[in-house]
Amino acid sequence: MSLTLLSLFIPTFFFVSITPGMCMTLALSLGISIGVKRSLHMMWGELIGVGLVAASAALGVAAIMLNYPEVFTILKWGGGAYLCWLGYEMFCSRGKLVITEPGEQKQEISGLQLATNGFLTAVANPKGWAFFVTLLPPFIDADLPMAPQLAILVALILLLEFICLLIYASGGKLLKHLLMERNNVRLMNRIAGSLMVLVGLWLALGK
Repeated sequence: MSLTLLSLFIPTFFFVSITPGMCMTLALSLGISIGVKRSLHMMWGELIGVGLVAASAALGVAAIMLNYPEVFTILKWGGGAYLCWLGYEMFCSRGKLVITEPGEQKQEISGLQLATNGFLTAVANPKGWAFFVTLLPPFIDADLPMAPQLAILVALILLLEFICLLIYASGGKLLKHLLMERNNVRLMNRIAGSLMVLVGLWLALGK
């Protein structure tokens, strides 16, 4: 794979990843509510989903998936409804993701649940599949073996996506610290909950 192609690929996909979207908004919300370290569980689930979508797009599987919208409908509405419920619970200052006062005990959501949320958010968005179908193939050289190119491109996509997720989650954590100094726990729950509901609606209603 040529350096010229890579020099175009990296800034293109970094710009795409850093642009606010469902996964980045989810990372921001979790950064506020549970911090960067706990948000890593969501991130690895989301990265598995992104890797699956990117590889499928390059192999042509995505074109088949896009012809069966009922699959996305089930994932979109199920995943969206669950995220909306989590967001509503946070907005009302209750639930497993709620921010508590220092010293208070709470029941934490499991790492597997967080990873599942990230995975569903990544794979249940038809726009994500269509985007990779459109943008990824031009960076693949038909005269070179497919497997090595695909491995390099997917690895770079996941690295760029992970960096952007960390940026958003860190921004959420910073916002949390700023608000904690003013003891605005209820406001933080409402901000994080509203963002979570936004992701859920975005996922369920997006076309």
